[in-house]
Amino acid sequence: MEIGMIGLGRMGASMAQRLVSGGHRVVGFDSNEMTRAGMAGQGVGCVDSLEALVGKLQAPRAIWLMVPAGEAVDRTIAALLPLLTAGDAIIDGGNSNYKDTLRRGTDLLEPQIHFVDCGTSGGIWGLTEGYSLMIGGESTVVERLRPIFETLAPAQDQGWGRVGPSGAGHFTKMIHNGIEYGLMQAYAEGFSIMQHKPEFGLDLHQVAEIWRHGSVVRSWLLDLTAHALEQNPNMAGIAPYVVDSGEGRWTVNEALELNVPVPVITQSVIQRLRSRDSESFSDRLLASMRNEFGGHSVQKP
Repeated sequence: MEIGMIGLGRMGASMAQRLVSGGHRVVGFDSNEMTRAGMAGQGVGCVDSLEALVGKLQAPRAIWLMVPAGEAVDRTIAALLPLLTAGDAIIDGGNSNYKDTLRRGTDLLEPQIHFVDCGTSGGIWGLTEGYSLMIGGESTVVERLRPIFETLAPAQDQGWGRVGPSGAGHFTKMIHNGIEYGLMQAYAEGFSIMQHKPEFGLDLHQVAEIWRHGSVVRSWLLDLTAHALEQNPNMAGIAPYVVDSGEGRWTVNEALELNVPVPVITQSVIQRLRSRDSESFSDRLLASMRNEFGGHSVQKP
């Protein structure tokens, strides 16, 4: 099967390579010339324009988007629309907000362009391990694209599936990432407690390796944690600044709209925000309050 891949960053490039290794013909485009050049020798036929990409695919076309969520997706769809014909399919494999996906799916009904949202998990490891794919869209279209999903997934019958209509894929991925925030925060806090107990001389990498086998807290995240601790036991050279893709926030917002309590996920998002506030006004004000009512000393910067 042939597919157009728009966006050849690390994850897009890995997905393109996995598709090629699975016997698919991939035509790739990225606005960055250096990125396109970097795909030379990977079996991906790179082109320098969307027009060239569409022109090299036979109808009905399948075009996979791996571009940043938000305006970039809208701009790409708008640029593609005049080039496509009825029956073509656009697959958004990025971390789009499911509400944007619902809007885009509706907008593409009239030109009869099928819109499939594919929540994708696996990161750069997906090239060798396969990707977890949560898919939303018309069942007949998803079935037509089955060979693509089967190739990207860990196995033909594992790690992927149509979870519902348009929007359901990105909604499910949003919740997936919210859970991921909570799991990561719990691991980080637990290892931090152990790191703050020097009298035991714990080898945190050793502990992580023990937990990886037989423990009820074993997981792929723990595998990655063990690898990180092996490479850099003291996290030297890493600033305590944690970014977020936005999906944790979206999960919390959705929970509030549905009146569903999610204290763990909410707190994990707040902790990421705190990590970026090196000049915390609230903490400085707290110290000042203690000084006001109790005469407690205030540390100077």
